[in-house]
Amino acid sequence: MTSYGTIPTSSSPSGNPVNFEYISRAKERIKDGLATRRPWLEMFNLHCFNLPSASSAFSRIKTNLAFFRMNYAMIVLLILFLSLLWHPISLIVFIVMMAIWLFLYFLRDEPLVIFGRLITDRVVLIVLSLVTIVVLLFTHATINILVALLVGVVLVLIHAAVRKTDDLYVDEEDAGGLLRSAGSPS
Repeated sequence: MTSYGTIPTSSSPSGNPVNFEYISRAKERIKDGLATRRPWLEMFNLHCFNLPSASSAFSRIKTNLAFFRMNYAMIVLLILFLSLLWHPISLIVFIVMMAIWLFLYFLRDEPLVIFGRLITDRVVLIVLSLVTIVVLLFTHATINILVALLVGVVLVLIHAAVRKTDDLYVDEEDAGGLLRSAGSPS
């Protein structure tokens, strides 16, 4: 019996070069991974901005850095990406590093365990940041990288200082221990 012209009911790995199930799982992981970031409208709610007092600025920065950690990482990485547009080698290295960021930080839905030890999100963020900076510095775009990081950090700190924290709920476990010494949010 011939099967010419029939549509196969099951996909075989040899006959189907594209695995659509893998693509749909990847889309779902991207959606789930990016869902852990805070909504941008919540981050830039105009009613939640005012100048802090000197005593509450540090507390606000600490709370907002813990609450909007993933959003702030995205902002700094976007600024870094834009600064590397005129350095093709650095841009290629940055894109490779972004793939590593996606898998190890943004899209990870399970805790990271290395050699039987649980690695927190804060440690992953710090290590990936340092590795990204060091690898990019080897591409000889040092001034662009340092200026972009400085601009990104300044923007993040300004936002964290002027964004009120009254409407934010930060769980100490979700914050990765960043709020242990912080007083009441202001």
